[in-house]
Amino acid sequence: MARSETTAGTNARTNAATPDPLGVAVVGAGYWGPNLVRNFQAGSAFRLRWLCDLDVSRAQRVLGGYSTVQATDDYAAVLADPAVDAVAVATPAGTHLDVALAALRAGKHVLVEKPLASTYADGARLVVEAEQRGLTLMCDHTYCYTPAVGRIREAVHSGELGEIHFVDSVRINLGLVQKDIDVLWDLAPHDLSILDFILPEQVQPVAVAAHGADPIGAGQACVAYLTLQLNTGAIAHAHVNWLSPTKVRTTMVGGAKRTLIWDDLNPAQRVTLFDRGVDLTRPQDLQDDERREMLVSYRSGDMVAPALAEKEALRAMVDEFAASIRERRAPLTDGRAGLRVLDILEAASRSLEFRGAVVGLRTGR
Repeated sequence: MARSETTAGTNARTNAATPDPLGVAVVGAGYWGPNLVRNFQAGSAFRLRWLCDLDVSRAQRVLGGYSTVQATDDYAAVLADPAVDAVAVATPAGTHLDVALAALRAGKHVLVEKPLASTYADGARLVVEAEQRGLTLMCDHTYCYTPAVGRIREAVHSGELGEIHFVDSVRINLGLVQKDIDVLWDLAPHDLSILDFILPEQVQPVAVAAHGADPIGAGQACVAYLTLQLNTGAIAHAHVNWLSPTKVRTTMVGGAKRTLIWDDLNPAQRVTLFDRGVDLTRPQDLQDDERREMLVSYRSGDMVAPALAEKEALRAMVDEFAASIRERRAPLTDGRAGLRVLDILEAASRSLEFRGAVVGLRTGR
């Protein structure tokens, strides 16, 4: 897509042949902003120039000894700086539209913390704006850049697991009960972004049903179960919970050939592949269709725990952001990936309102 004159002028240094680091500003010095600051500073692809927050003293505390980075509460000054090629947004979801839209209109590439926006409509506005201006819009789906999820994606896309029959994920802990969002919007974006990342292009969710409960009277669901129907007839399920006394982070991907289990809390054996499953065969020597029965056989083969390289997911995400800008291509978790997650979250919220009714999805891949 052609770049606008403003974009080309502001970001002339993003040419792939230019080795100079890209200027970046982080907006938001709260929970996630310091992690972005650390990773932008640690790598060579970016040069952090600004940390912007409504509380300047908080931004200054985050920066500490980073004397070359300016702390400010003036977002307009950040966007007016021609040395800033990209903006990373780590503010509350309700502000993502305004903050990211302003950056795009100033000709900056944009990285947005999950979720992409607070509504599907707002997310769509960001996607359209970025595409019209030829700018990179990336959603920080950090888990997609872990070595474990990369291995899962490889196993699915290569056919190592065979046709996918089911995906089951659990993300539970005694966690912080949010005031403004329910447990689905707080925790499920992680699992939904992983699902979107690992599924082959031709496999996609088509409908969702969600059930939730608020047993402590918090005002929104604290425990929820989400079930997705895939266009292949397979099923995906996610369990999210703020009230569990134990922390569990597991994902199981069952295929026709093998099943993979990811236990994120087991550093010694995060990913395990099982050559175990169920095979169905039909006798070919029976002529009477009414008498024909499926024969079930159980396969019990080896279990393999592949070695995984250790690399910080956020560092890999930052590197992908830089590469997508320089190569002028969509990042692995682009704005449309974020939009597909929002589609499922909004449909799940509607399902909760109607006590688990199945709600169709609108986005394709």
